[in-house]
Amino acid sequence: MADKQFSVLPQHLGIIMDGNGRWAKQRSLVRSEGHKQGSETFRKIGEYAGNLGIRYITFYAFSTENWNRPEAEVNAIMQLFDSFLTEAIDRLDENIEKGIRLHFLGDKSGLSDELQNLMDYVEEQTKNCTKVHLNLAINYGGRQEILQAVKTIAQKVQNGEISVDEISEQMLSDALYTSGQPDPDLIIRPSGELRLSNFLTYQSAYSEFWFSDVLWPDFTEEHLNQALADFEKRHRRFGGI
Repeated sequence: MADKQFSVLPQHLGIIMDGNGRWAKQRSLVRSEGHKQGSETFRKIGEYAGNLGIRYITFYAFSTENWNRPEAEVNAIMQLFDSFLTEAIDRLDENIEKGIRLHFLGDKSGLSDELQNLMDYVEEQTKNCTKVHLNLAINYGGRQEILQAVKTIAQKVQNGEISVDEISEQMLSDALYTSGQPDPDLIIRPSGELRLSNFLTYQSAYSEFWFSDVLWPDFTEEHLNQALADFEKRHRRFGGI
């Protein structure tokens, strides 16, 4: 599909990848097959969005609450994540040439040592890329992110590095996983659900939202075009007139 042209694009796009399990159930498949198909959609949509010129893209892949799912399903998701990282390393030169920086949002300490090492390596190798910032939220929760940021700032106060009066919105923003990145202009959630589910809780204060009934594995470039065309028409006032 040829890349569509838009007069206005979100600088930062957030996508909640939802509906993999239901997609599999509709086809009498195990849930892991839905996640596998969803990972293919992630690659396709990520590449397309980057080619359109969207500089920051954040995909919600695995939340802190997702650990409550069946062990077999969690293991399948982690295996897919391992495969993604292995592929990213295999294609490192290509990704660097395309200017793709990979960044991971979430608590890495909850993941295996092997995954943490792969994540750290990919982040380090692509840290100087600036064309596309691809964020993958793994073991991520928006409230937990805010809590960790508050603890970081509180520790600085306790150490005498700053005073309470010096705490600002910018300081809190800088303590989040997305430090240095713009807040998401548009957040897309497929699958018929109409909620954020603890995704970019602080950063989404003024985000536009686009919802769709399509399940994530069936999400196409044309669906993204529809969301972006809708975004073009919106008048963002940020509390003004």
